[in-house]
Amino acid sequence: MADDSSSTLDPANVRAVFKAYDVRGTVPDQIDEALAHATGRAYVQVVGAREVVVGHDMRPSSPGMAAAFAAGASAAGADVVMIGLASTDQLYFASGHLDMPGAMFTASHNPAQYNGIKMCRTKATPIGLDTGLAEIRDLVASGEEAPSSRTGKVYETDVLEAYAAHLLTLAPVSGRRLTVVADAGNGMAGHTAPAVFGLLGAEQVELVPMYFELDGSFPHHEANPIDEANLADLKAKVLETGADIGLAFDGDADRCFLVDERGHGVSPSTLTALIAARELAKHPGSTIIHNLITSRAVPEIVREHGGHPVRTRVGHSFIKATMAETDAVFGGEHSGHFYFRDFWRADSGMLAALHALAALAETDLTLSELLGEYERYPVSGEINSVVDDAAAVMADLEATYGGQDGVVTDHLDGLTVSHDDWTFNVRPSNTEPLLRLNAEGRDEPTMERMRDEVLAEIRRER
Repeated sequence: MADDSSSTLDPANVRAVFKAYDVRGTVPDQIDEALAHATGRAYVQVVGAREVVVGHDMRPSSPGMAAAFAAGASAAGADVVMIGLASTDQLYFASGHLDMPGAMFTASHNPAQYNGIKMCRTKATPIGLDTGLAEIRDLVASGEEAPSSRTGKVYETDVLEAYAAHLLTLAPVSGRRLTVVADAGNGMAGHTAPAVFGLLGAEQVELVPMYFELDGSFPHHEANPIDEANLADLKAKVLETGADIGLAFDGDADRCFLVDERGHGVSPSTLTALIAARELAKHPGSTIIHNLITSRAVPEIVREHGGHPVRTRVGHSFIKATMAETDAVFGGEHSGHFYFRDFWRADSGMLAALHALAALAETDLTLSELLGEYERYPVSGEINSVVDDAAAVMADLEATYGGQDGVVTDHLDGLTVSHDDWTFNVRPSNTEPLLRLNAEGRDEPTMERMRDEVLAEIRRER
């Protein structure tokens, strides 16, 4: 373990790496084993845990930092269950299944030089700055260590097989045999996908693996499938093999994106609508959560299937909190995160993928045909613009569009402007001088017109 005098424990650095929902930074200058040890100790003090489960991804620095966190947690009096290599949703499973709070060492889709810690309470309940993370941060920054009357034990267990079996109870796949290309991006889906698809068996799925070798240097492409460039290899492989569907996972495998049989990417809003319809068939009349940049098709389809759509701000803490308040059965974000009540309200890219496979296997349709009824309106995707004063730009946009006939505005998250024929949302970044635009129209020309109009207004000189 690194020396406790490490500069990573400087209070200014601690404040910099503790973000809204996790700890994240570059290794070893911002995050190292000393910081992990101190965070483990503080985490146990704040959460009051007697037992903790810890997992880690494939980054070279992750095993050492996970062990350091465990040492800190045990020094604070907690027993620690080490599950070893894991996807983030596998850690959430372990937290729910073992009824323990947990910590996951991963930097998700971030480049190789990064690492981080995602922490949760028992049953995968998230921890953010307003729900305990600020207290953990302040204890780490202070260097204070409360005395403990005992040293906890550290032991190992394997939950991978139980995780895979549990997912298949939530989204069983049966029907016709499918050819599935899965791109793990050298991330943790290379660990979980063989277990899950192994239980499905070759008679149900012909799996074509891509980049399943665990490699935190990401030699083929970034493990960030929201960037279209990182889907190029998967699209080509789907066409080359004549596959029924392609799956792209991010680095810690808590997100999944689809590619159809034509090699076209599928909007996460479309997958949200499909899963919502499936969950409503099982739980009629339930509430479905969607964030405000998902397609307007999502709430339309939820209502058509007898459900109650509830709109939230962007961000997993808002989704999970609203799910708990409303007892929603499912929640979807346009970023590719999908949350399931029966999975402790946590997000799972693999469970979302299984829902898509199950729906496809039940029919004789191609994926593009199956999704046709859920993909109704063209969308721009998220477009970032550098701005000096986001509030002023949003005020100008509201002045320009807000007074038009048939236009409704709201400020749930940034500015949303809606019309029967189109809608757009602009949101400032929390960390950069950026304004993020998402636009949608009843048809392609309408979407493109609104996208270009709004971008011109955002980017004009002031």
